[in-house]
Amino acid sequence: MIFQRLIWAALAVAVLVGSLQSGVQQLQAVPIILAAEVFEGQKVETPEPAPAAAPAMAAAAPHVHADAAAHSHAEAASEWAPADGLERVFWTWVANVLHAFSMALLVFVVMGFSLARGSNMRSLSLAAWVAAAGWLSFHFWPSLGLHAEIPGMDAARLGSRQGWWVLAAGSAALACVSLAMLRSPLRWAAAAAWLALPYVVGAPHITADPLAGFSGEAQTALRQLGTQFIWATTWVSLSFWVSLGLVGGLAFQRWVRPALLAVLQRSATPAVGAVQAPQ
Repeated sequence: MIFQRLIWAALAVAVLVGSLQSGVQQLQAVPIILAAEVFEGQKVETPEPAPAAAPAMAAAAPHVHADAAAHSHAEAASEWAPADGLERVFWTWVANVLHAFSMALLVFVVMGFSLARGSNMRSLSLAAWVAAAGWLSFHFWPSLGLHAEIPGMDAARLGSRQGWWVLAAGSAALACVSLAMLRSPLRWAAAAAWLALPYVVGAPHITADPLAGFSGEAQTALRQLGTQFIWATTWVSLSFWVSLGLVGGLAFQRWVRPALLAVLQRSATPAVGAVQAPQ
């Protein structure tokens, strides 16, 4: 019963929040991405020298870009990608709804855990705190070390960036858990240590200019677009978590909280029923 309510409530929240996020993306981020893609084809790359012993394989041989990711042109040509227009918009919406669904489930689980521990906060207030922790963990704290990148920018290896992002997001989440669950005054020191950890390790960056290979005019335009894109992604993420906290809090209050409280009440009084049964 409670599982079905949890899934349907999260799905309803996901459709609303994912649709809102798609709209904000179309207004804020997509125009910047499309503008940057115009310059992407102007990038000049230094080709790797082909082995002299295998000239016949040069057309299909893998090459290495600035991010050290080797791939084959034959493989790249066969990769599917949504066409520009309605198809791209539709699949972006699907991805946003799935993302919102997973985050709504995470928010509901954290809120349910808080209620199980005896929290008396109202659903909207609790959802607001959980959403704020989510925004800090999944966007703000990692983005301080790794900014959002526009198409065409060179960056460190993808695996290194992904690993550091996981470290930053996990550290921020543990900092929030420390503040929420620990009662010792040292919880502030523990939270500060968790927040500092990813920046002690250091975010991966390349030493060269990330816009190397572009002309001077293109670099100037792309730097402006890059700054705009950082702010655009910040507003997209902020609107996502604010709407998730608001819609998720209302959905939790309406559908999930009553069923969860009923389960907690039944689990808290099994001994009473066991004593009364023999009588």
